[in-house]
This record gives sequence, C-alpha cells and structure tokens, in this order.
Amino acid sequence: MTALSILAFAGLCLVLALTPGPDTFLVLRYSMGRARDGFAAAAGCAAGSLVWAALVSVGLATLLEQSAELFRIVKIVGGLYLIYLGVTAFLATRRSARAAAAAPAESHDADATAETAPAGRRRSTSSLLAGLLSTLLNPKVGLFFLAVVPQFVSAHAGFGETMLLGAVDAVVGGLYLVAITLLASRMVAWLKRPRVTRVIERVSAGILAALGIGTVVAGAEG
Repeated sequence: MTALSILAFAGLCLVLALTPGPDTFLVLRYSMGRARDGFAAAAGCAAGSLVWAALVSVGLATLLEQSAELFRIVKIVGGLYLIYLGVTAFLATRRSARAAAAAPAESHDADATAETAPAGRRRSTSSLLAGLLSTLLNPKVGLFFLAVVPQFVSAHAGFGETMLLGAVDAVVGGLYLVAITLLASRMVAWLKRPRVTRVIERVSAGILAALGIGTVVAGAEG
C-alpha cells in the first residue's frame, strides 16, 4: 500500500465524514452540555470505526454482506438505538427546561459550578459509550469497509493493512467530529441561551429519532 493510496482513502473518508449522519448529530447533541462530552462521543465514534475495521479484517463482518437477514436485524437494532437516543434527549430537554423555570438563576449557577468530578466522569463515559454504540450498530460502516477497503489494499492484504485504513478512517472522522465540538463550544455563549439550547437540542433529538425510524422501517421492509 502506497502513501498515495492512503491519502486517497483519507480523502474519501473526509468526503463521507462531511455528509451529516447519526454520529454528527449525536456529537452535536452532547456538545450542548459540555465540550468534554462532545469530545468523548467523538472518541467513541472513532473507536467504533476501529472495531468495524477489525471485524472486517478477520472476516466476521462478511456475514453482513452474505446474510440479508442478519443485516436487517443489525439495521433494526441500530435504528431502535437511535430512536432511544432521540427520545431520551428530548425528555432531557423537557426536564432541564422545567428545572430552569423552577429554580432561581443564582441557584442554577451554584449547581452548575458544584458538579462533582465523579458526576462529570460518568457523563463523559456515557457520551463515549453512546458514540461507540451508535457506530457499532450502524451496519453501513461495516459495509463501507467491505466495499471500499479492498480497492486500496494489496491482493493478499493482512490484518495490518486493513487496520491501518481503519485507523485512517477513525482519525479523519474523529477530527471532523472534534471540529464540530469545538465549533459548538466557540458558540457556547449563544448556544447556552435557554431558548436556543432547547431548540437545538430538540431538533438534534428529533433528527436522531427520525434517522432511527427510517432505519427501522428500511430494515423491516428489506
């Protein structure tokens, strides 16, 4: 595998990353709370790409290509998970809106600064797992590796070459999602306005749920 082929593969990964998908909206959703949570979700998505690359390299993901039934099951499960993320995100915005309306501004500020380190770590861990599961339950990622990776590796490619391309995809996709998080954090003053935050969080939650419903319907019809 030449440096030119790696660069070509990285360019393809960048083009695909720039196409908004579940990972983009998931990272944006978590970035609304804290930039650290957005970074954790991005890391989870990147780790998910590496896992798919490993599965493809050992031949396990080939089952998705050979078995339409298995592909449909994975697709439906992934869609249900997206619906779950969208619904829970929407419910969280309703709870936060009620809490903000009920509590004085001073009390809200005190609570925000009094967050304990364990609570912050739990939120980051939750964001990391959400990003990981979102990518793992998206069979299109596995099929991407099955369809595209053979075009960039040698005829007798081993585990190392496939994992190298998986790492390239993880880095490119991860950096794009980190950029999304940084952009959201730069706009934090505007995004933290209660009305703006509620609108953005509900829109991103709705998009996640809609993507999930579409995936489930497509899987059921397939």
